[in-house]
Amino acid sequence: MRSDDDLAMEFHAIRPRLIGVAYALLGSVEESEDAVQDAWLRLGRVDHTEIEDVTGWLVVTVSRIALDMLRSARRRREEYVGEWLPEPVVTDGDPAERVTLDESMSLAMLVVLESLSPAERTAFVLHDVFGLPFTEVGKAVGRTPAACRQLAARARKRVSERAPRFDVDADDHRRVVDAFARATTSGDLNALLALLDPDVILHSDGGGVVRAARRPIFGASKVARFLGGLARRYPATGDPRASTVNGWPGLLWFLDGQVDSVVALTVAGGRITEIHMVRNPEKLRSISRLSSTRRPGRPAPSSPSAPH
Repeated sequence: MRSDDDLAMEFHAIRPRLIGVAYALLGSVEESEDAVQDAWLRLGRVDHTEIEDVTGWLVVTVSRIALDMLRSARRRREEYVGEWLPEPVVTDGDPAERVTLDESMSLAMLVVLESLSPAERTAFVLHDVFGLPFTEVGKAVGRTPAACRQLAARARKRVSERAPRFDVDADDHRRVVDAFARATTSGDLNALLALLDPDVILHSDGGGVVRAARRPIFGASKVARFLGGLARRYPATGDPRASTVNGWPGLLWFLDGQVDSVVALTVAGGRITEIHMVRNPEKLRSISRLSSTRRPGRPAPSSPSAPH
C-alpha cells in the first residue's frame, strides 16, 4: 500500500521522463508540463490499490493526454503564421533540467514527426523511441496491439525516408557550429558556403510575432545570402553563446540580455544540411528563465542578432 508521500516521491523521480515522452509527442515543453500535471491530478482521483505499476500507468496516461492535445494542436498549427517549429530544449548538462530528452529528438527529427498522423506518431514514439510494448501502446492510442504495430511500421517507414542522419560526434558537430558562427558574424560568404551542403534547407519560426522567413529557404547560395544579410543589417550587440539544443551543439543568440533566437544545425559529411532557427518569443520563455539562472557557458564567436 503506497502512501501519498510515496506516490509523490515516485512521481517526482519519473517526472523528467514523463515530460520527455510528452515532448516527443507535442514538441512543446509548456504543453508537456501541462500534460504531466494533468496526469498527476488524475492519479490523485483513482484507487491506488488497483494500480500495480504506477510508472507504467503514468506513462500511458500522459501519452493519452498528449495524444488528445496533439490532435487539437494540429488544427491550430494549420493556421500558424509562417513555418511552425518545435519549442527547443536547451540543457547544457544543467542538473535541474526538466526534460529527459531522448537523443534522437533533435529539432529536425521533431519536424519529421509532424508529418505523421497523431496515432502514428504516438505508436512510433512510445514503441520505437521509449521501448513500450504494443500492449501498453494500445492502451494509450485506444487501438489493439496489432493495429498499433501497423501504425508504428508505417511511421517507421516514413521516418526512415526523411529523418536526419547524424554521422558526426558531438565534438565534430561543435567545430562546425563554431565555424558557422564565425562565418556568419564576419560576413565571410566563401567560408559560409564551404560549410553548407549544396542542398541545405533553412527553417525559421517567428510565429507572426517577430520577423522570420515564412517559408523554408533552399540551397547553399540562397541560405548564405540570407544569413549574410542578417550579419550586415543586424550587427552583433548581444551575448552569443554556444549551447546544447535538443541534445546537440547549437547556438543561443542574445539581444539586450534576452534570448533572441535559438539555432540548431544538422550536420552530415562535415557540412550543414539543415538549419532550424526558432525566434517566436513564446517558444523561448523557458529558455530565457533557464539562461537567467546560471552563468553563461563557453561563448561562441559573435553572431548576428536575428531581425525584429
